[in-house]
Amino acid sequence: MSVIDSLEALDALYDTPPVSAALVKVSTTITPHYRTLIEASPFVALATLGPEGLDCSPRGDRPGFVRVADPQTLILPDRRGNNRLDSLRNVVRDPRVALLFLIPGSGTTFRVNGQAVISADPALLASFAVDGQAPRSAMVITVQEAYFQCARAIVRSGLWKAESQVDPATLPSPGAMLAAVTAGEVGGEAYDRGWPERAAKTLW
Repeated sequence: MSVIDSLEALDALYDTPPVSAALVKVSTTITPHYRTLIEASPFVALATLGPEGLDCSPRGDRPGFVRVADPQTLILPDRRGNNRLDSLRNVVRDPRVALLFLIPGSGTTFRVNGQAVISADPALLASFAVDGQAPRSAMVITVQEAYFQCARAIVRSGLWKAESQVDPATLPSPGAMLAAVTAGEVGGEAYDRGWPERAAKTLW
């Protein structure tokens, strides 16, 4: 295996500099166009860093669930999940975060790099309530870099094409995966059967 272990070797391998558009699109604020992308997105991947290593976590809600408070501030509510708190534990110890927004049907993705704090302010959390359920916390993100990503990855993957959709029945179920890693102590068919009811009661 040939390993690239220096910046010089990497630059020699990728010897074509980026086109100017790839550089000038970077903003230190959320521009009006960039705000439109955020408000159209129902899904974002959140990357954080802690002493134990990296974490990347999915976050999804109704389009625009990440609030643009002002051109340099985003607010991400922490909806109910599995309570592992991997991302939140990381942010408490290292504020650096990265976000990748996806918009169904669009090839354009949107990236934000910045620093975050965790807020438990009651008034702020109440403003994010859905069906009477407010999040326990919200991540307040100060934007340092914001830019859109070209559509090549989405085009290559065919992500939004109907023919690219995978039949869930062809994949291992959560219950099956849990049973496999716990020698049958957790999971199984009962876990899968109970999932719709659990989700309905704990979505918000």
